Amino acid sequence: MFGRFELMLAGRYLRARREEGSISVIAWLTLLGITIGIAALIIVMAVMNGFRADLMERILGVNGHVIVQAQFGPVQDYVALARKFETVSDVVTAMPMVEAQVMVTFRGQAGGGLVRGLSREDLARMPLVAKNITGGSLDALVGDDVVMIGNRMAERLGVAVGDSVTILSPTGTATVVGTTPRLKAYRVAALFSLGMAEYDSTFIFMPIDAARAFFRTGEGVSAIEVMLRDPDSAPLVARQLTQMADAGKPLRSVTWQVTNSTFFGALAVERNVMFIILTLIMLVASLNIISSLIMLVKDKGRGIAILRTMGASRGSIMRVFMIAGASIGVIGVLGGFLLGVVFCDNIESIRQLLQNLTGARLFPDEIYFLSKIPAKMEVGETATVVVVGLIMSFLATLYPSWRAARLDPVEALRHE
Repeated sequence: MFGRFELMLAGRYLRARREEGSISVIAWLTLLGITIGIAALIIVMAVMNGFRADLMERILGVNGHVIVQAQFGPVQDYVALARKFETVSDVVTAMPMVEAQVMVTFRGQAGGGLVRGLSREDLARMPLVAKNITGGSLDALVGDDVVMIGNRMAERLGVAVGDSVTILSPTGTATVVGTTPRLKAYRVAALFSLGMAEYDSTFIFMPIDAARAFFRTGEGVSAIEVMLRDPDSAPLVARQLTQMADAGKPLRSVTWQVTNSTFFGALAVERNVMFIILTLIMLVASLNIISSLIMLVKDKGRGIAILRTMGASRGSIMRVFMIAGASIGVIGVLGGFLLGVVFCDNIESIRQLLQNLTGARLFPDEIYFLSKIPAKMEVGETATVVVVGLIMSFLATLYPSWRAARLDPVEALRHE
């Protein structure tokens, strides 16, 4: 498509002489702008993808994909019902659970918490919990007076493994003198760190029988958490589970998409807006190719006229300037791709380095929920960014190249 003469001439035009320094500077700035634009788009999309994937892994690793509750009161016959749920093809586990809001106190320090009563066997089947025990042992979570709390709650209260904390229930006990708070001391048998600040500072795991006794749910439980092989199949499975209820004991099922719809919806909107904004930045950088090529065409007008009089066709002239402009775009896009990949692979090290240099906390985990910046590059998305950058760069060369090809040799040489 391109001849050796056209490639050679485009290369010479890109290597500006000293008197053409302004053109060279604009070309370098254009290349730098495209590189930064492509790299920024790749990095931001990777961080957004990693942020969503990490949050989903932690949210769905602790919370059930489907939560089955009774229409009225606690779920009765929960053991048999859980076993029945596990016969559904897509269900991995069905775990009875007692859940309630509490206040935790220790030596004058107090804070809110969320108690989750689960059997030790069910906790062991939750890899995110079982593999992130930082103190004590999951095997010690046996009895009526033991709990397992997050490391952030332990730090806030000053609690260590073996200490006893007091748990107060907001639903107190009715007496002749009024309602009195229900409270009990529990020994901390283990600590965990799920890598999500909200969970590590609020969750309290307790044996299910101890939770049933403390919250007085009788023979029932608050809900049954159902884990699926494919989380996206939750709506279909939820309908199946609801239909499995015994006559006279209606159930309702809530999927993880409904529970977290606002959160993940906000993430999706933010991701799309950031893509549009950064694409516009990349578009502005690509448009600089037009200005640099127009200046090059104006500066090389005499040379273009001489080439036309020597027999060079308009198509040949157009291809020369298309090669010159596209070369800037291609080099910028490839440079941005490499910069983006290297940055994403070392993003946490870069964050630590910037924190040490500036002394400021970047990406505080209590605000962003995660303890480190995640980055997950998707091949299809990254390829789309690269292709869009190349297309923009190519399209930006068309108008200046067309102007160069339309240059009249007579008008160009009249005043020479």
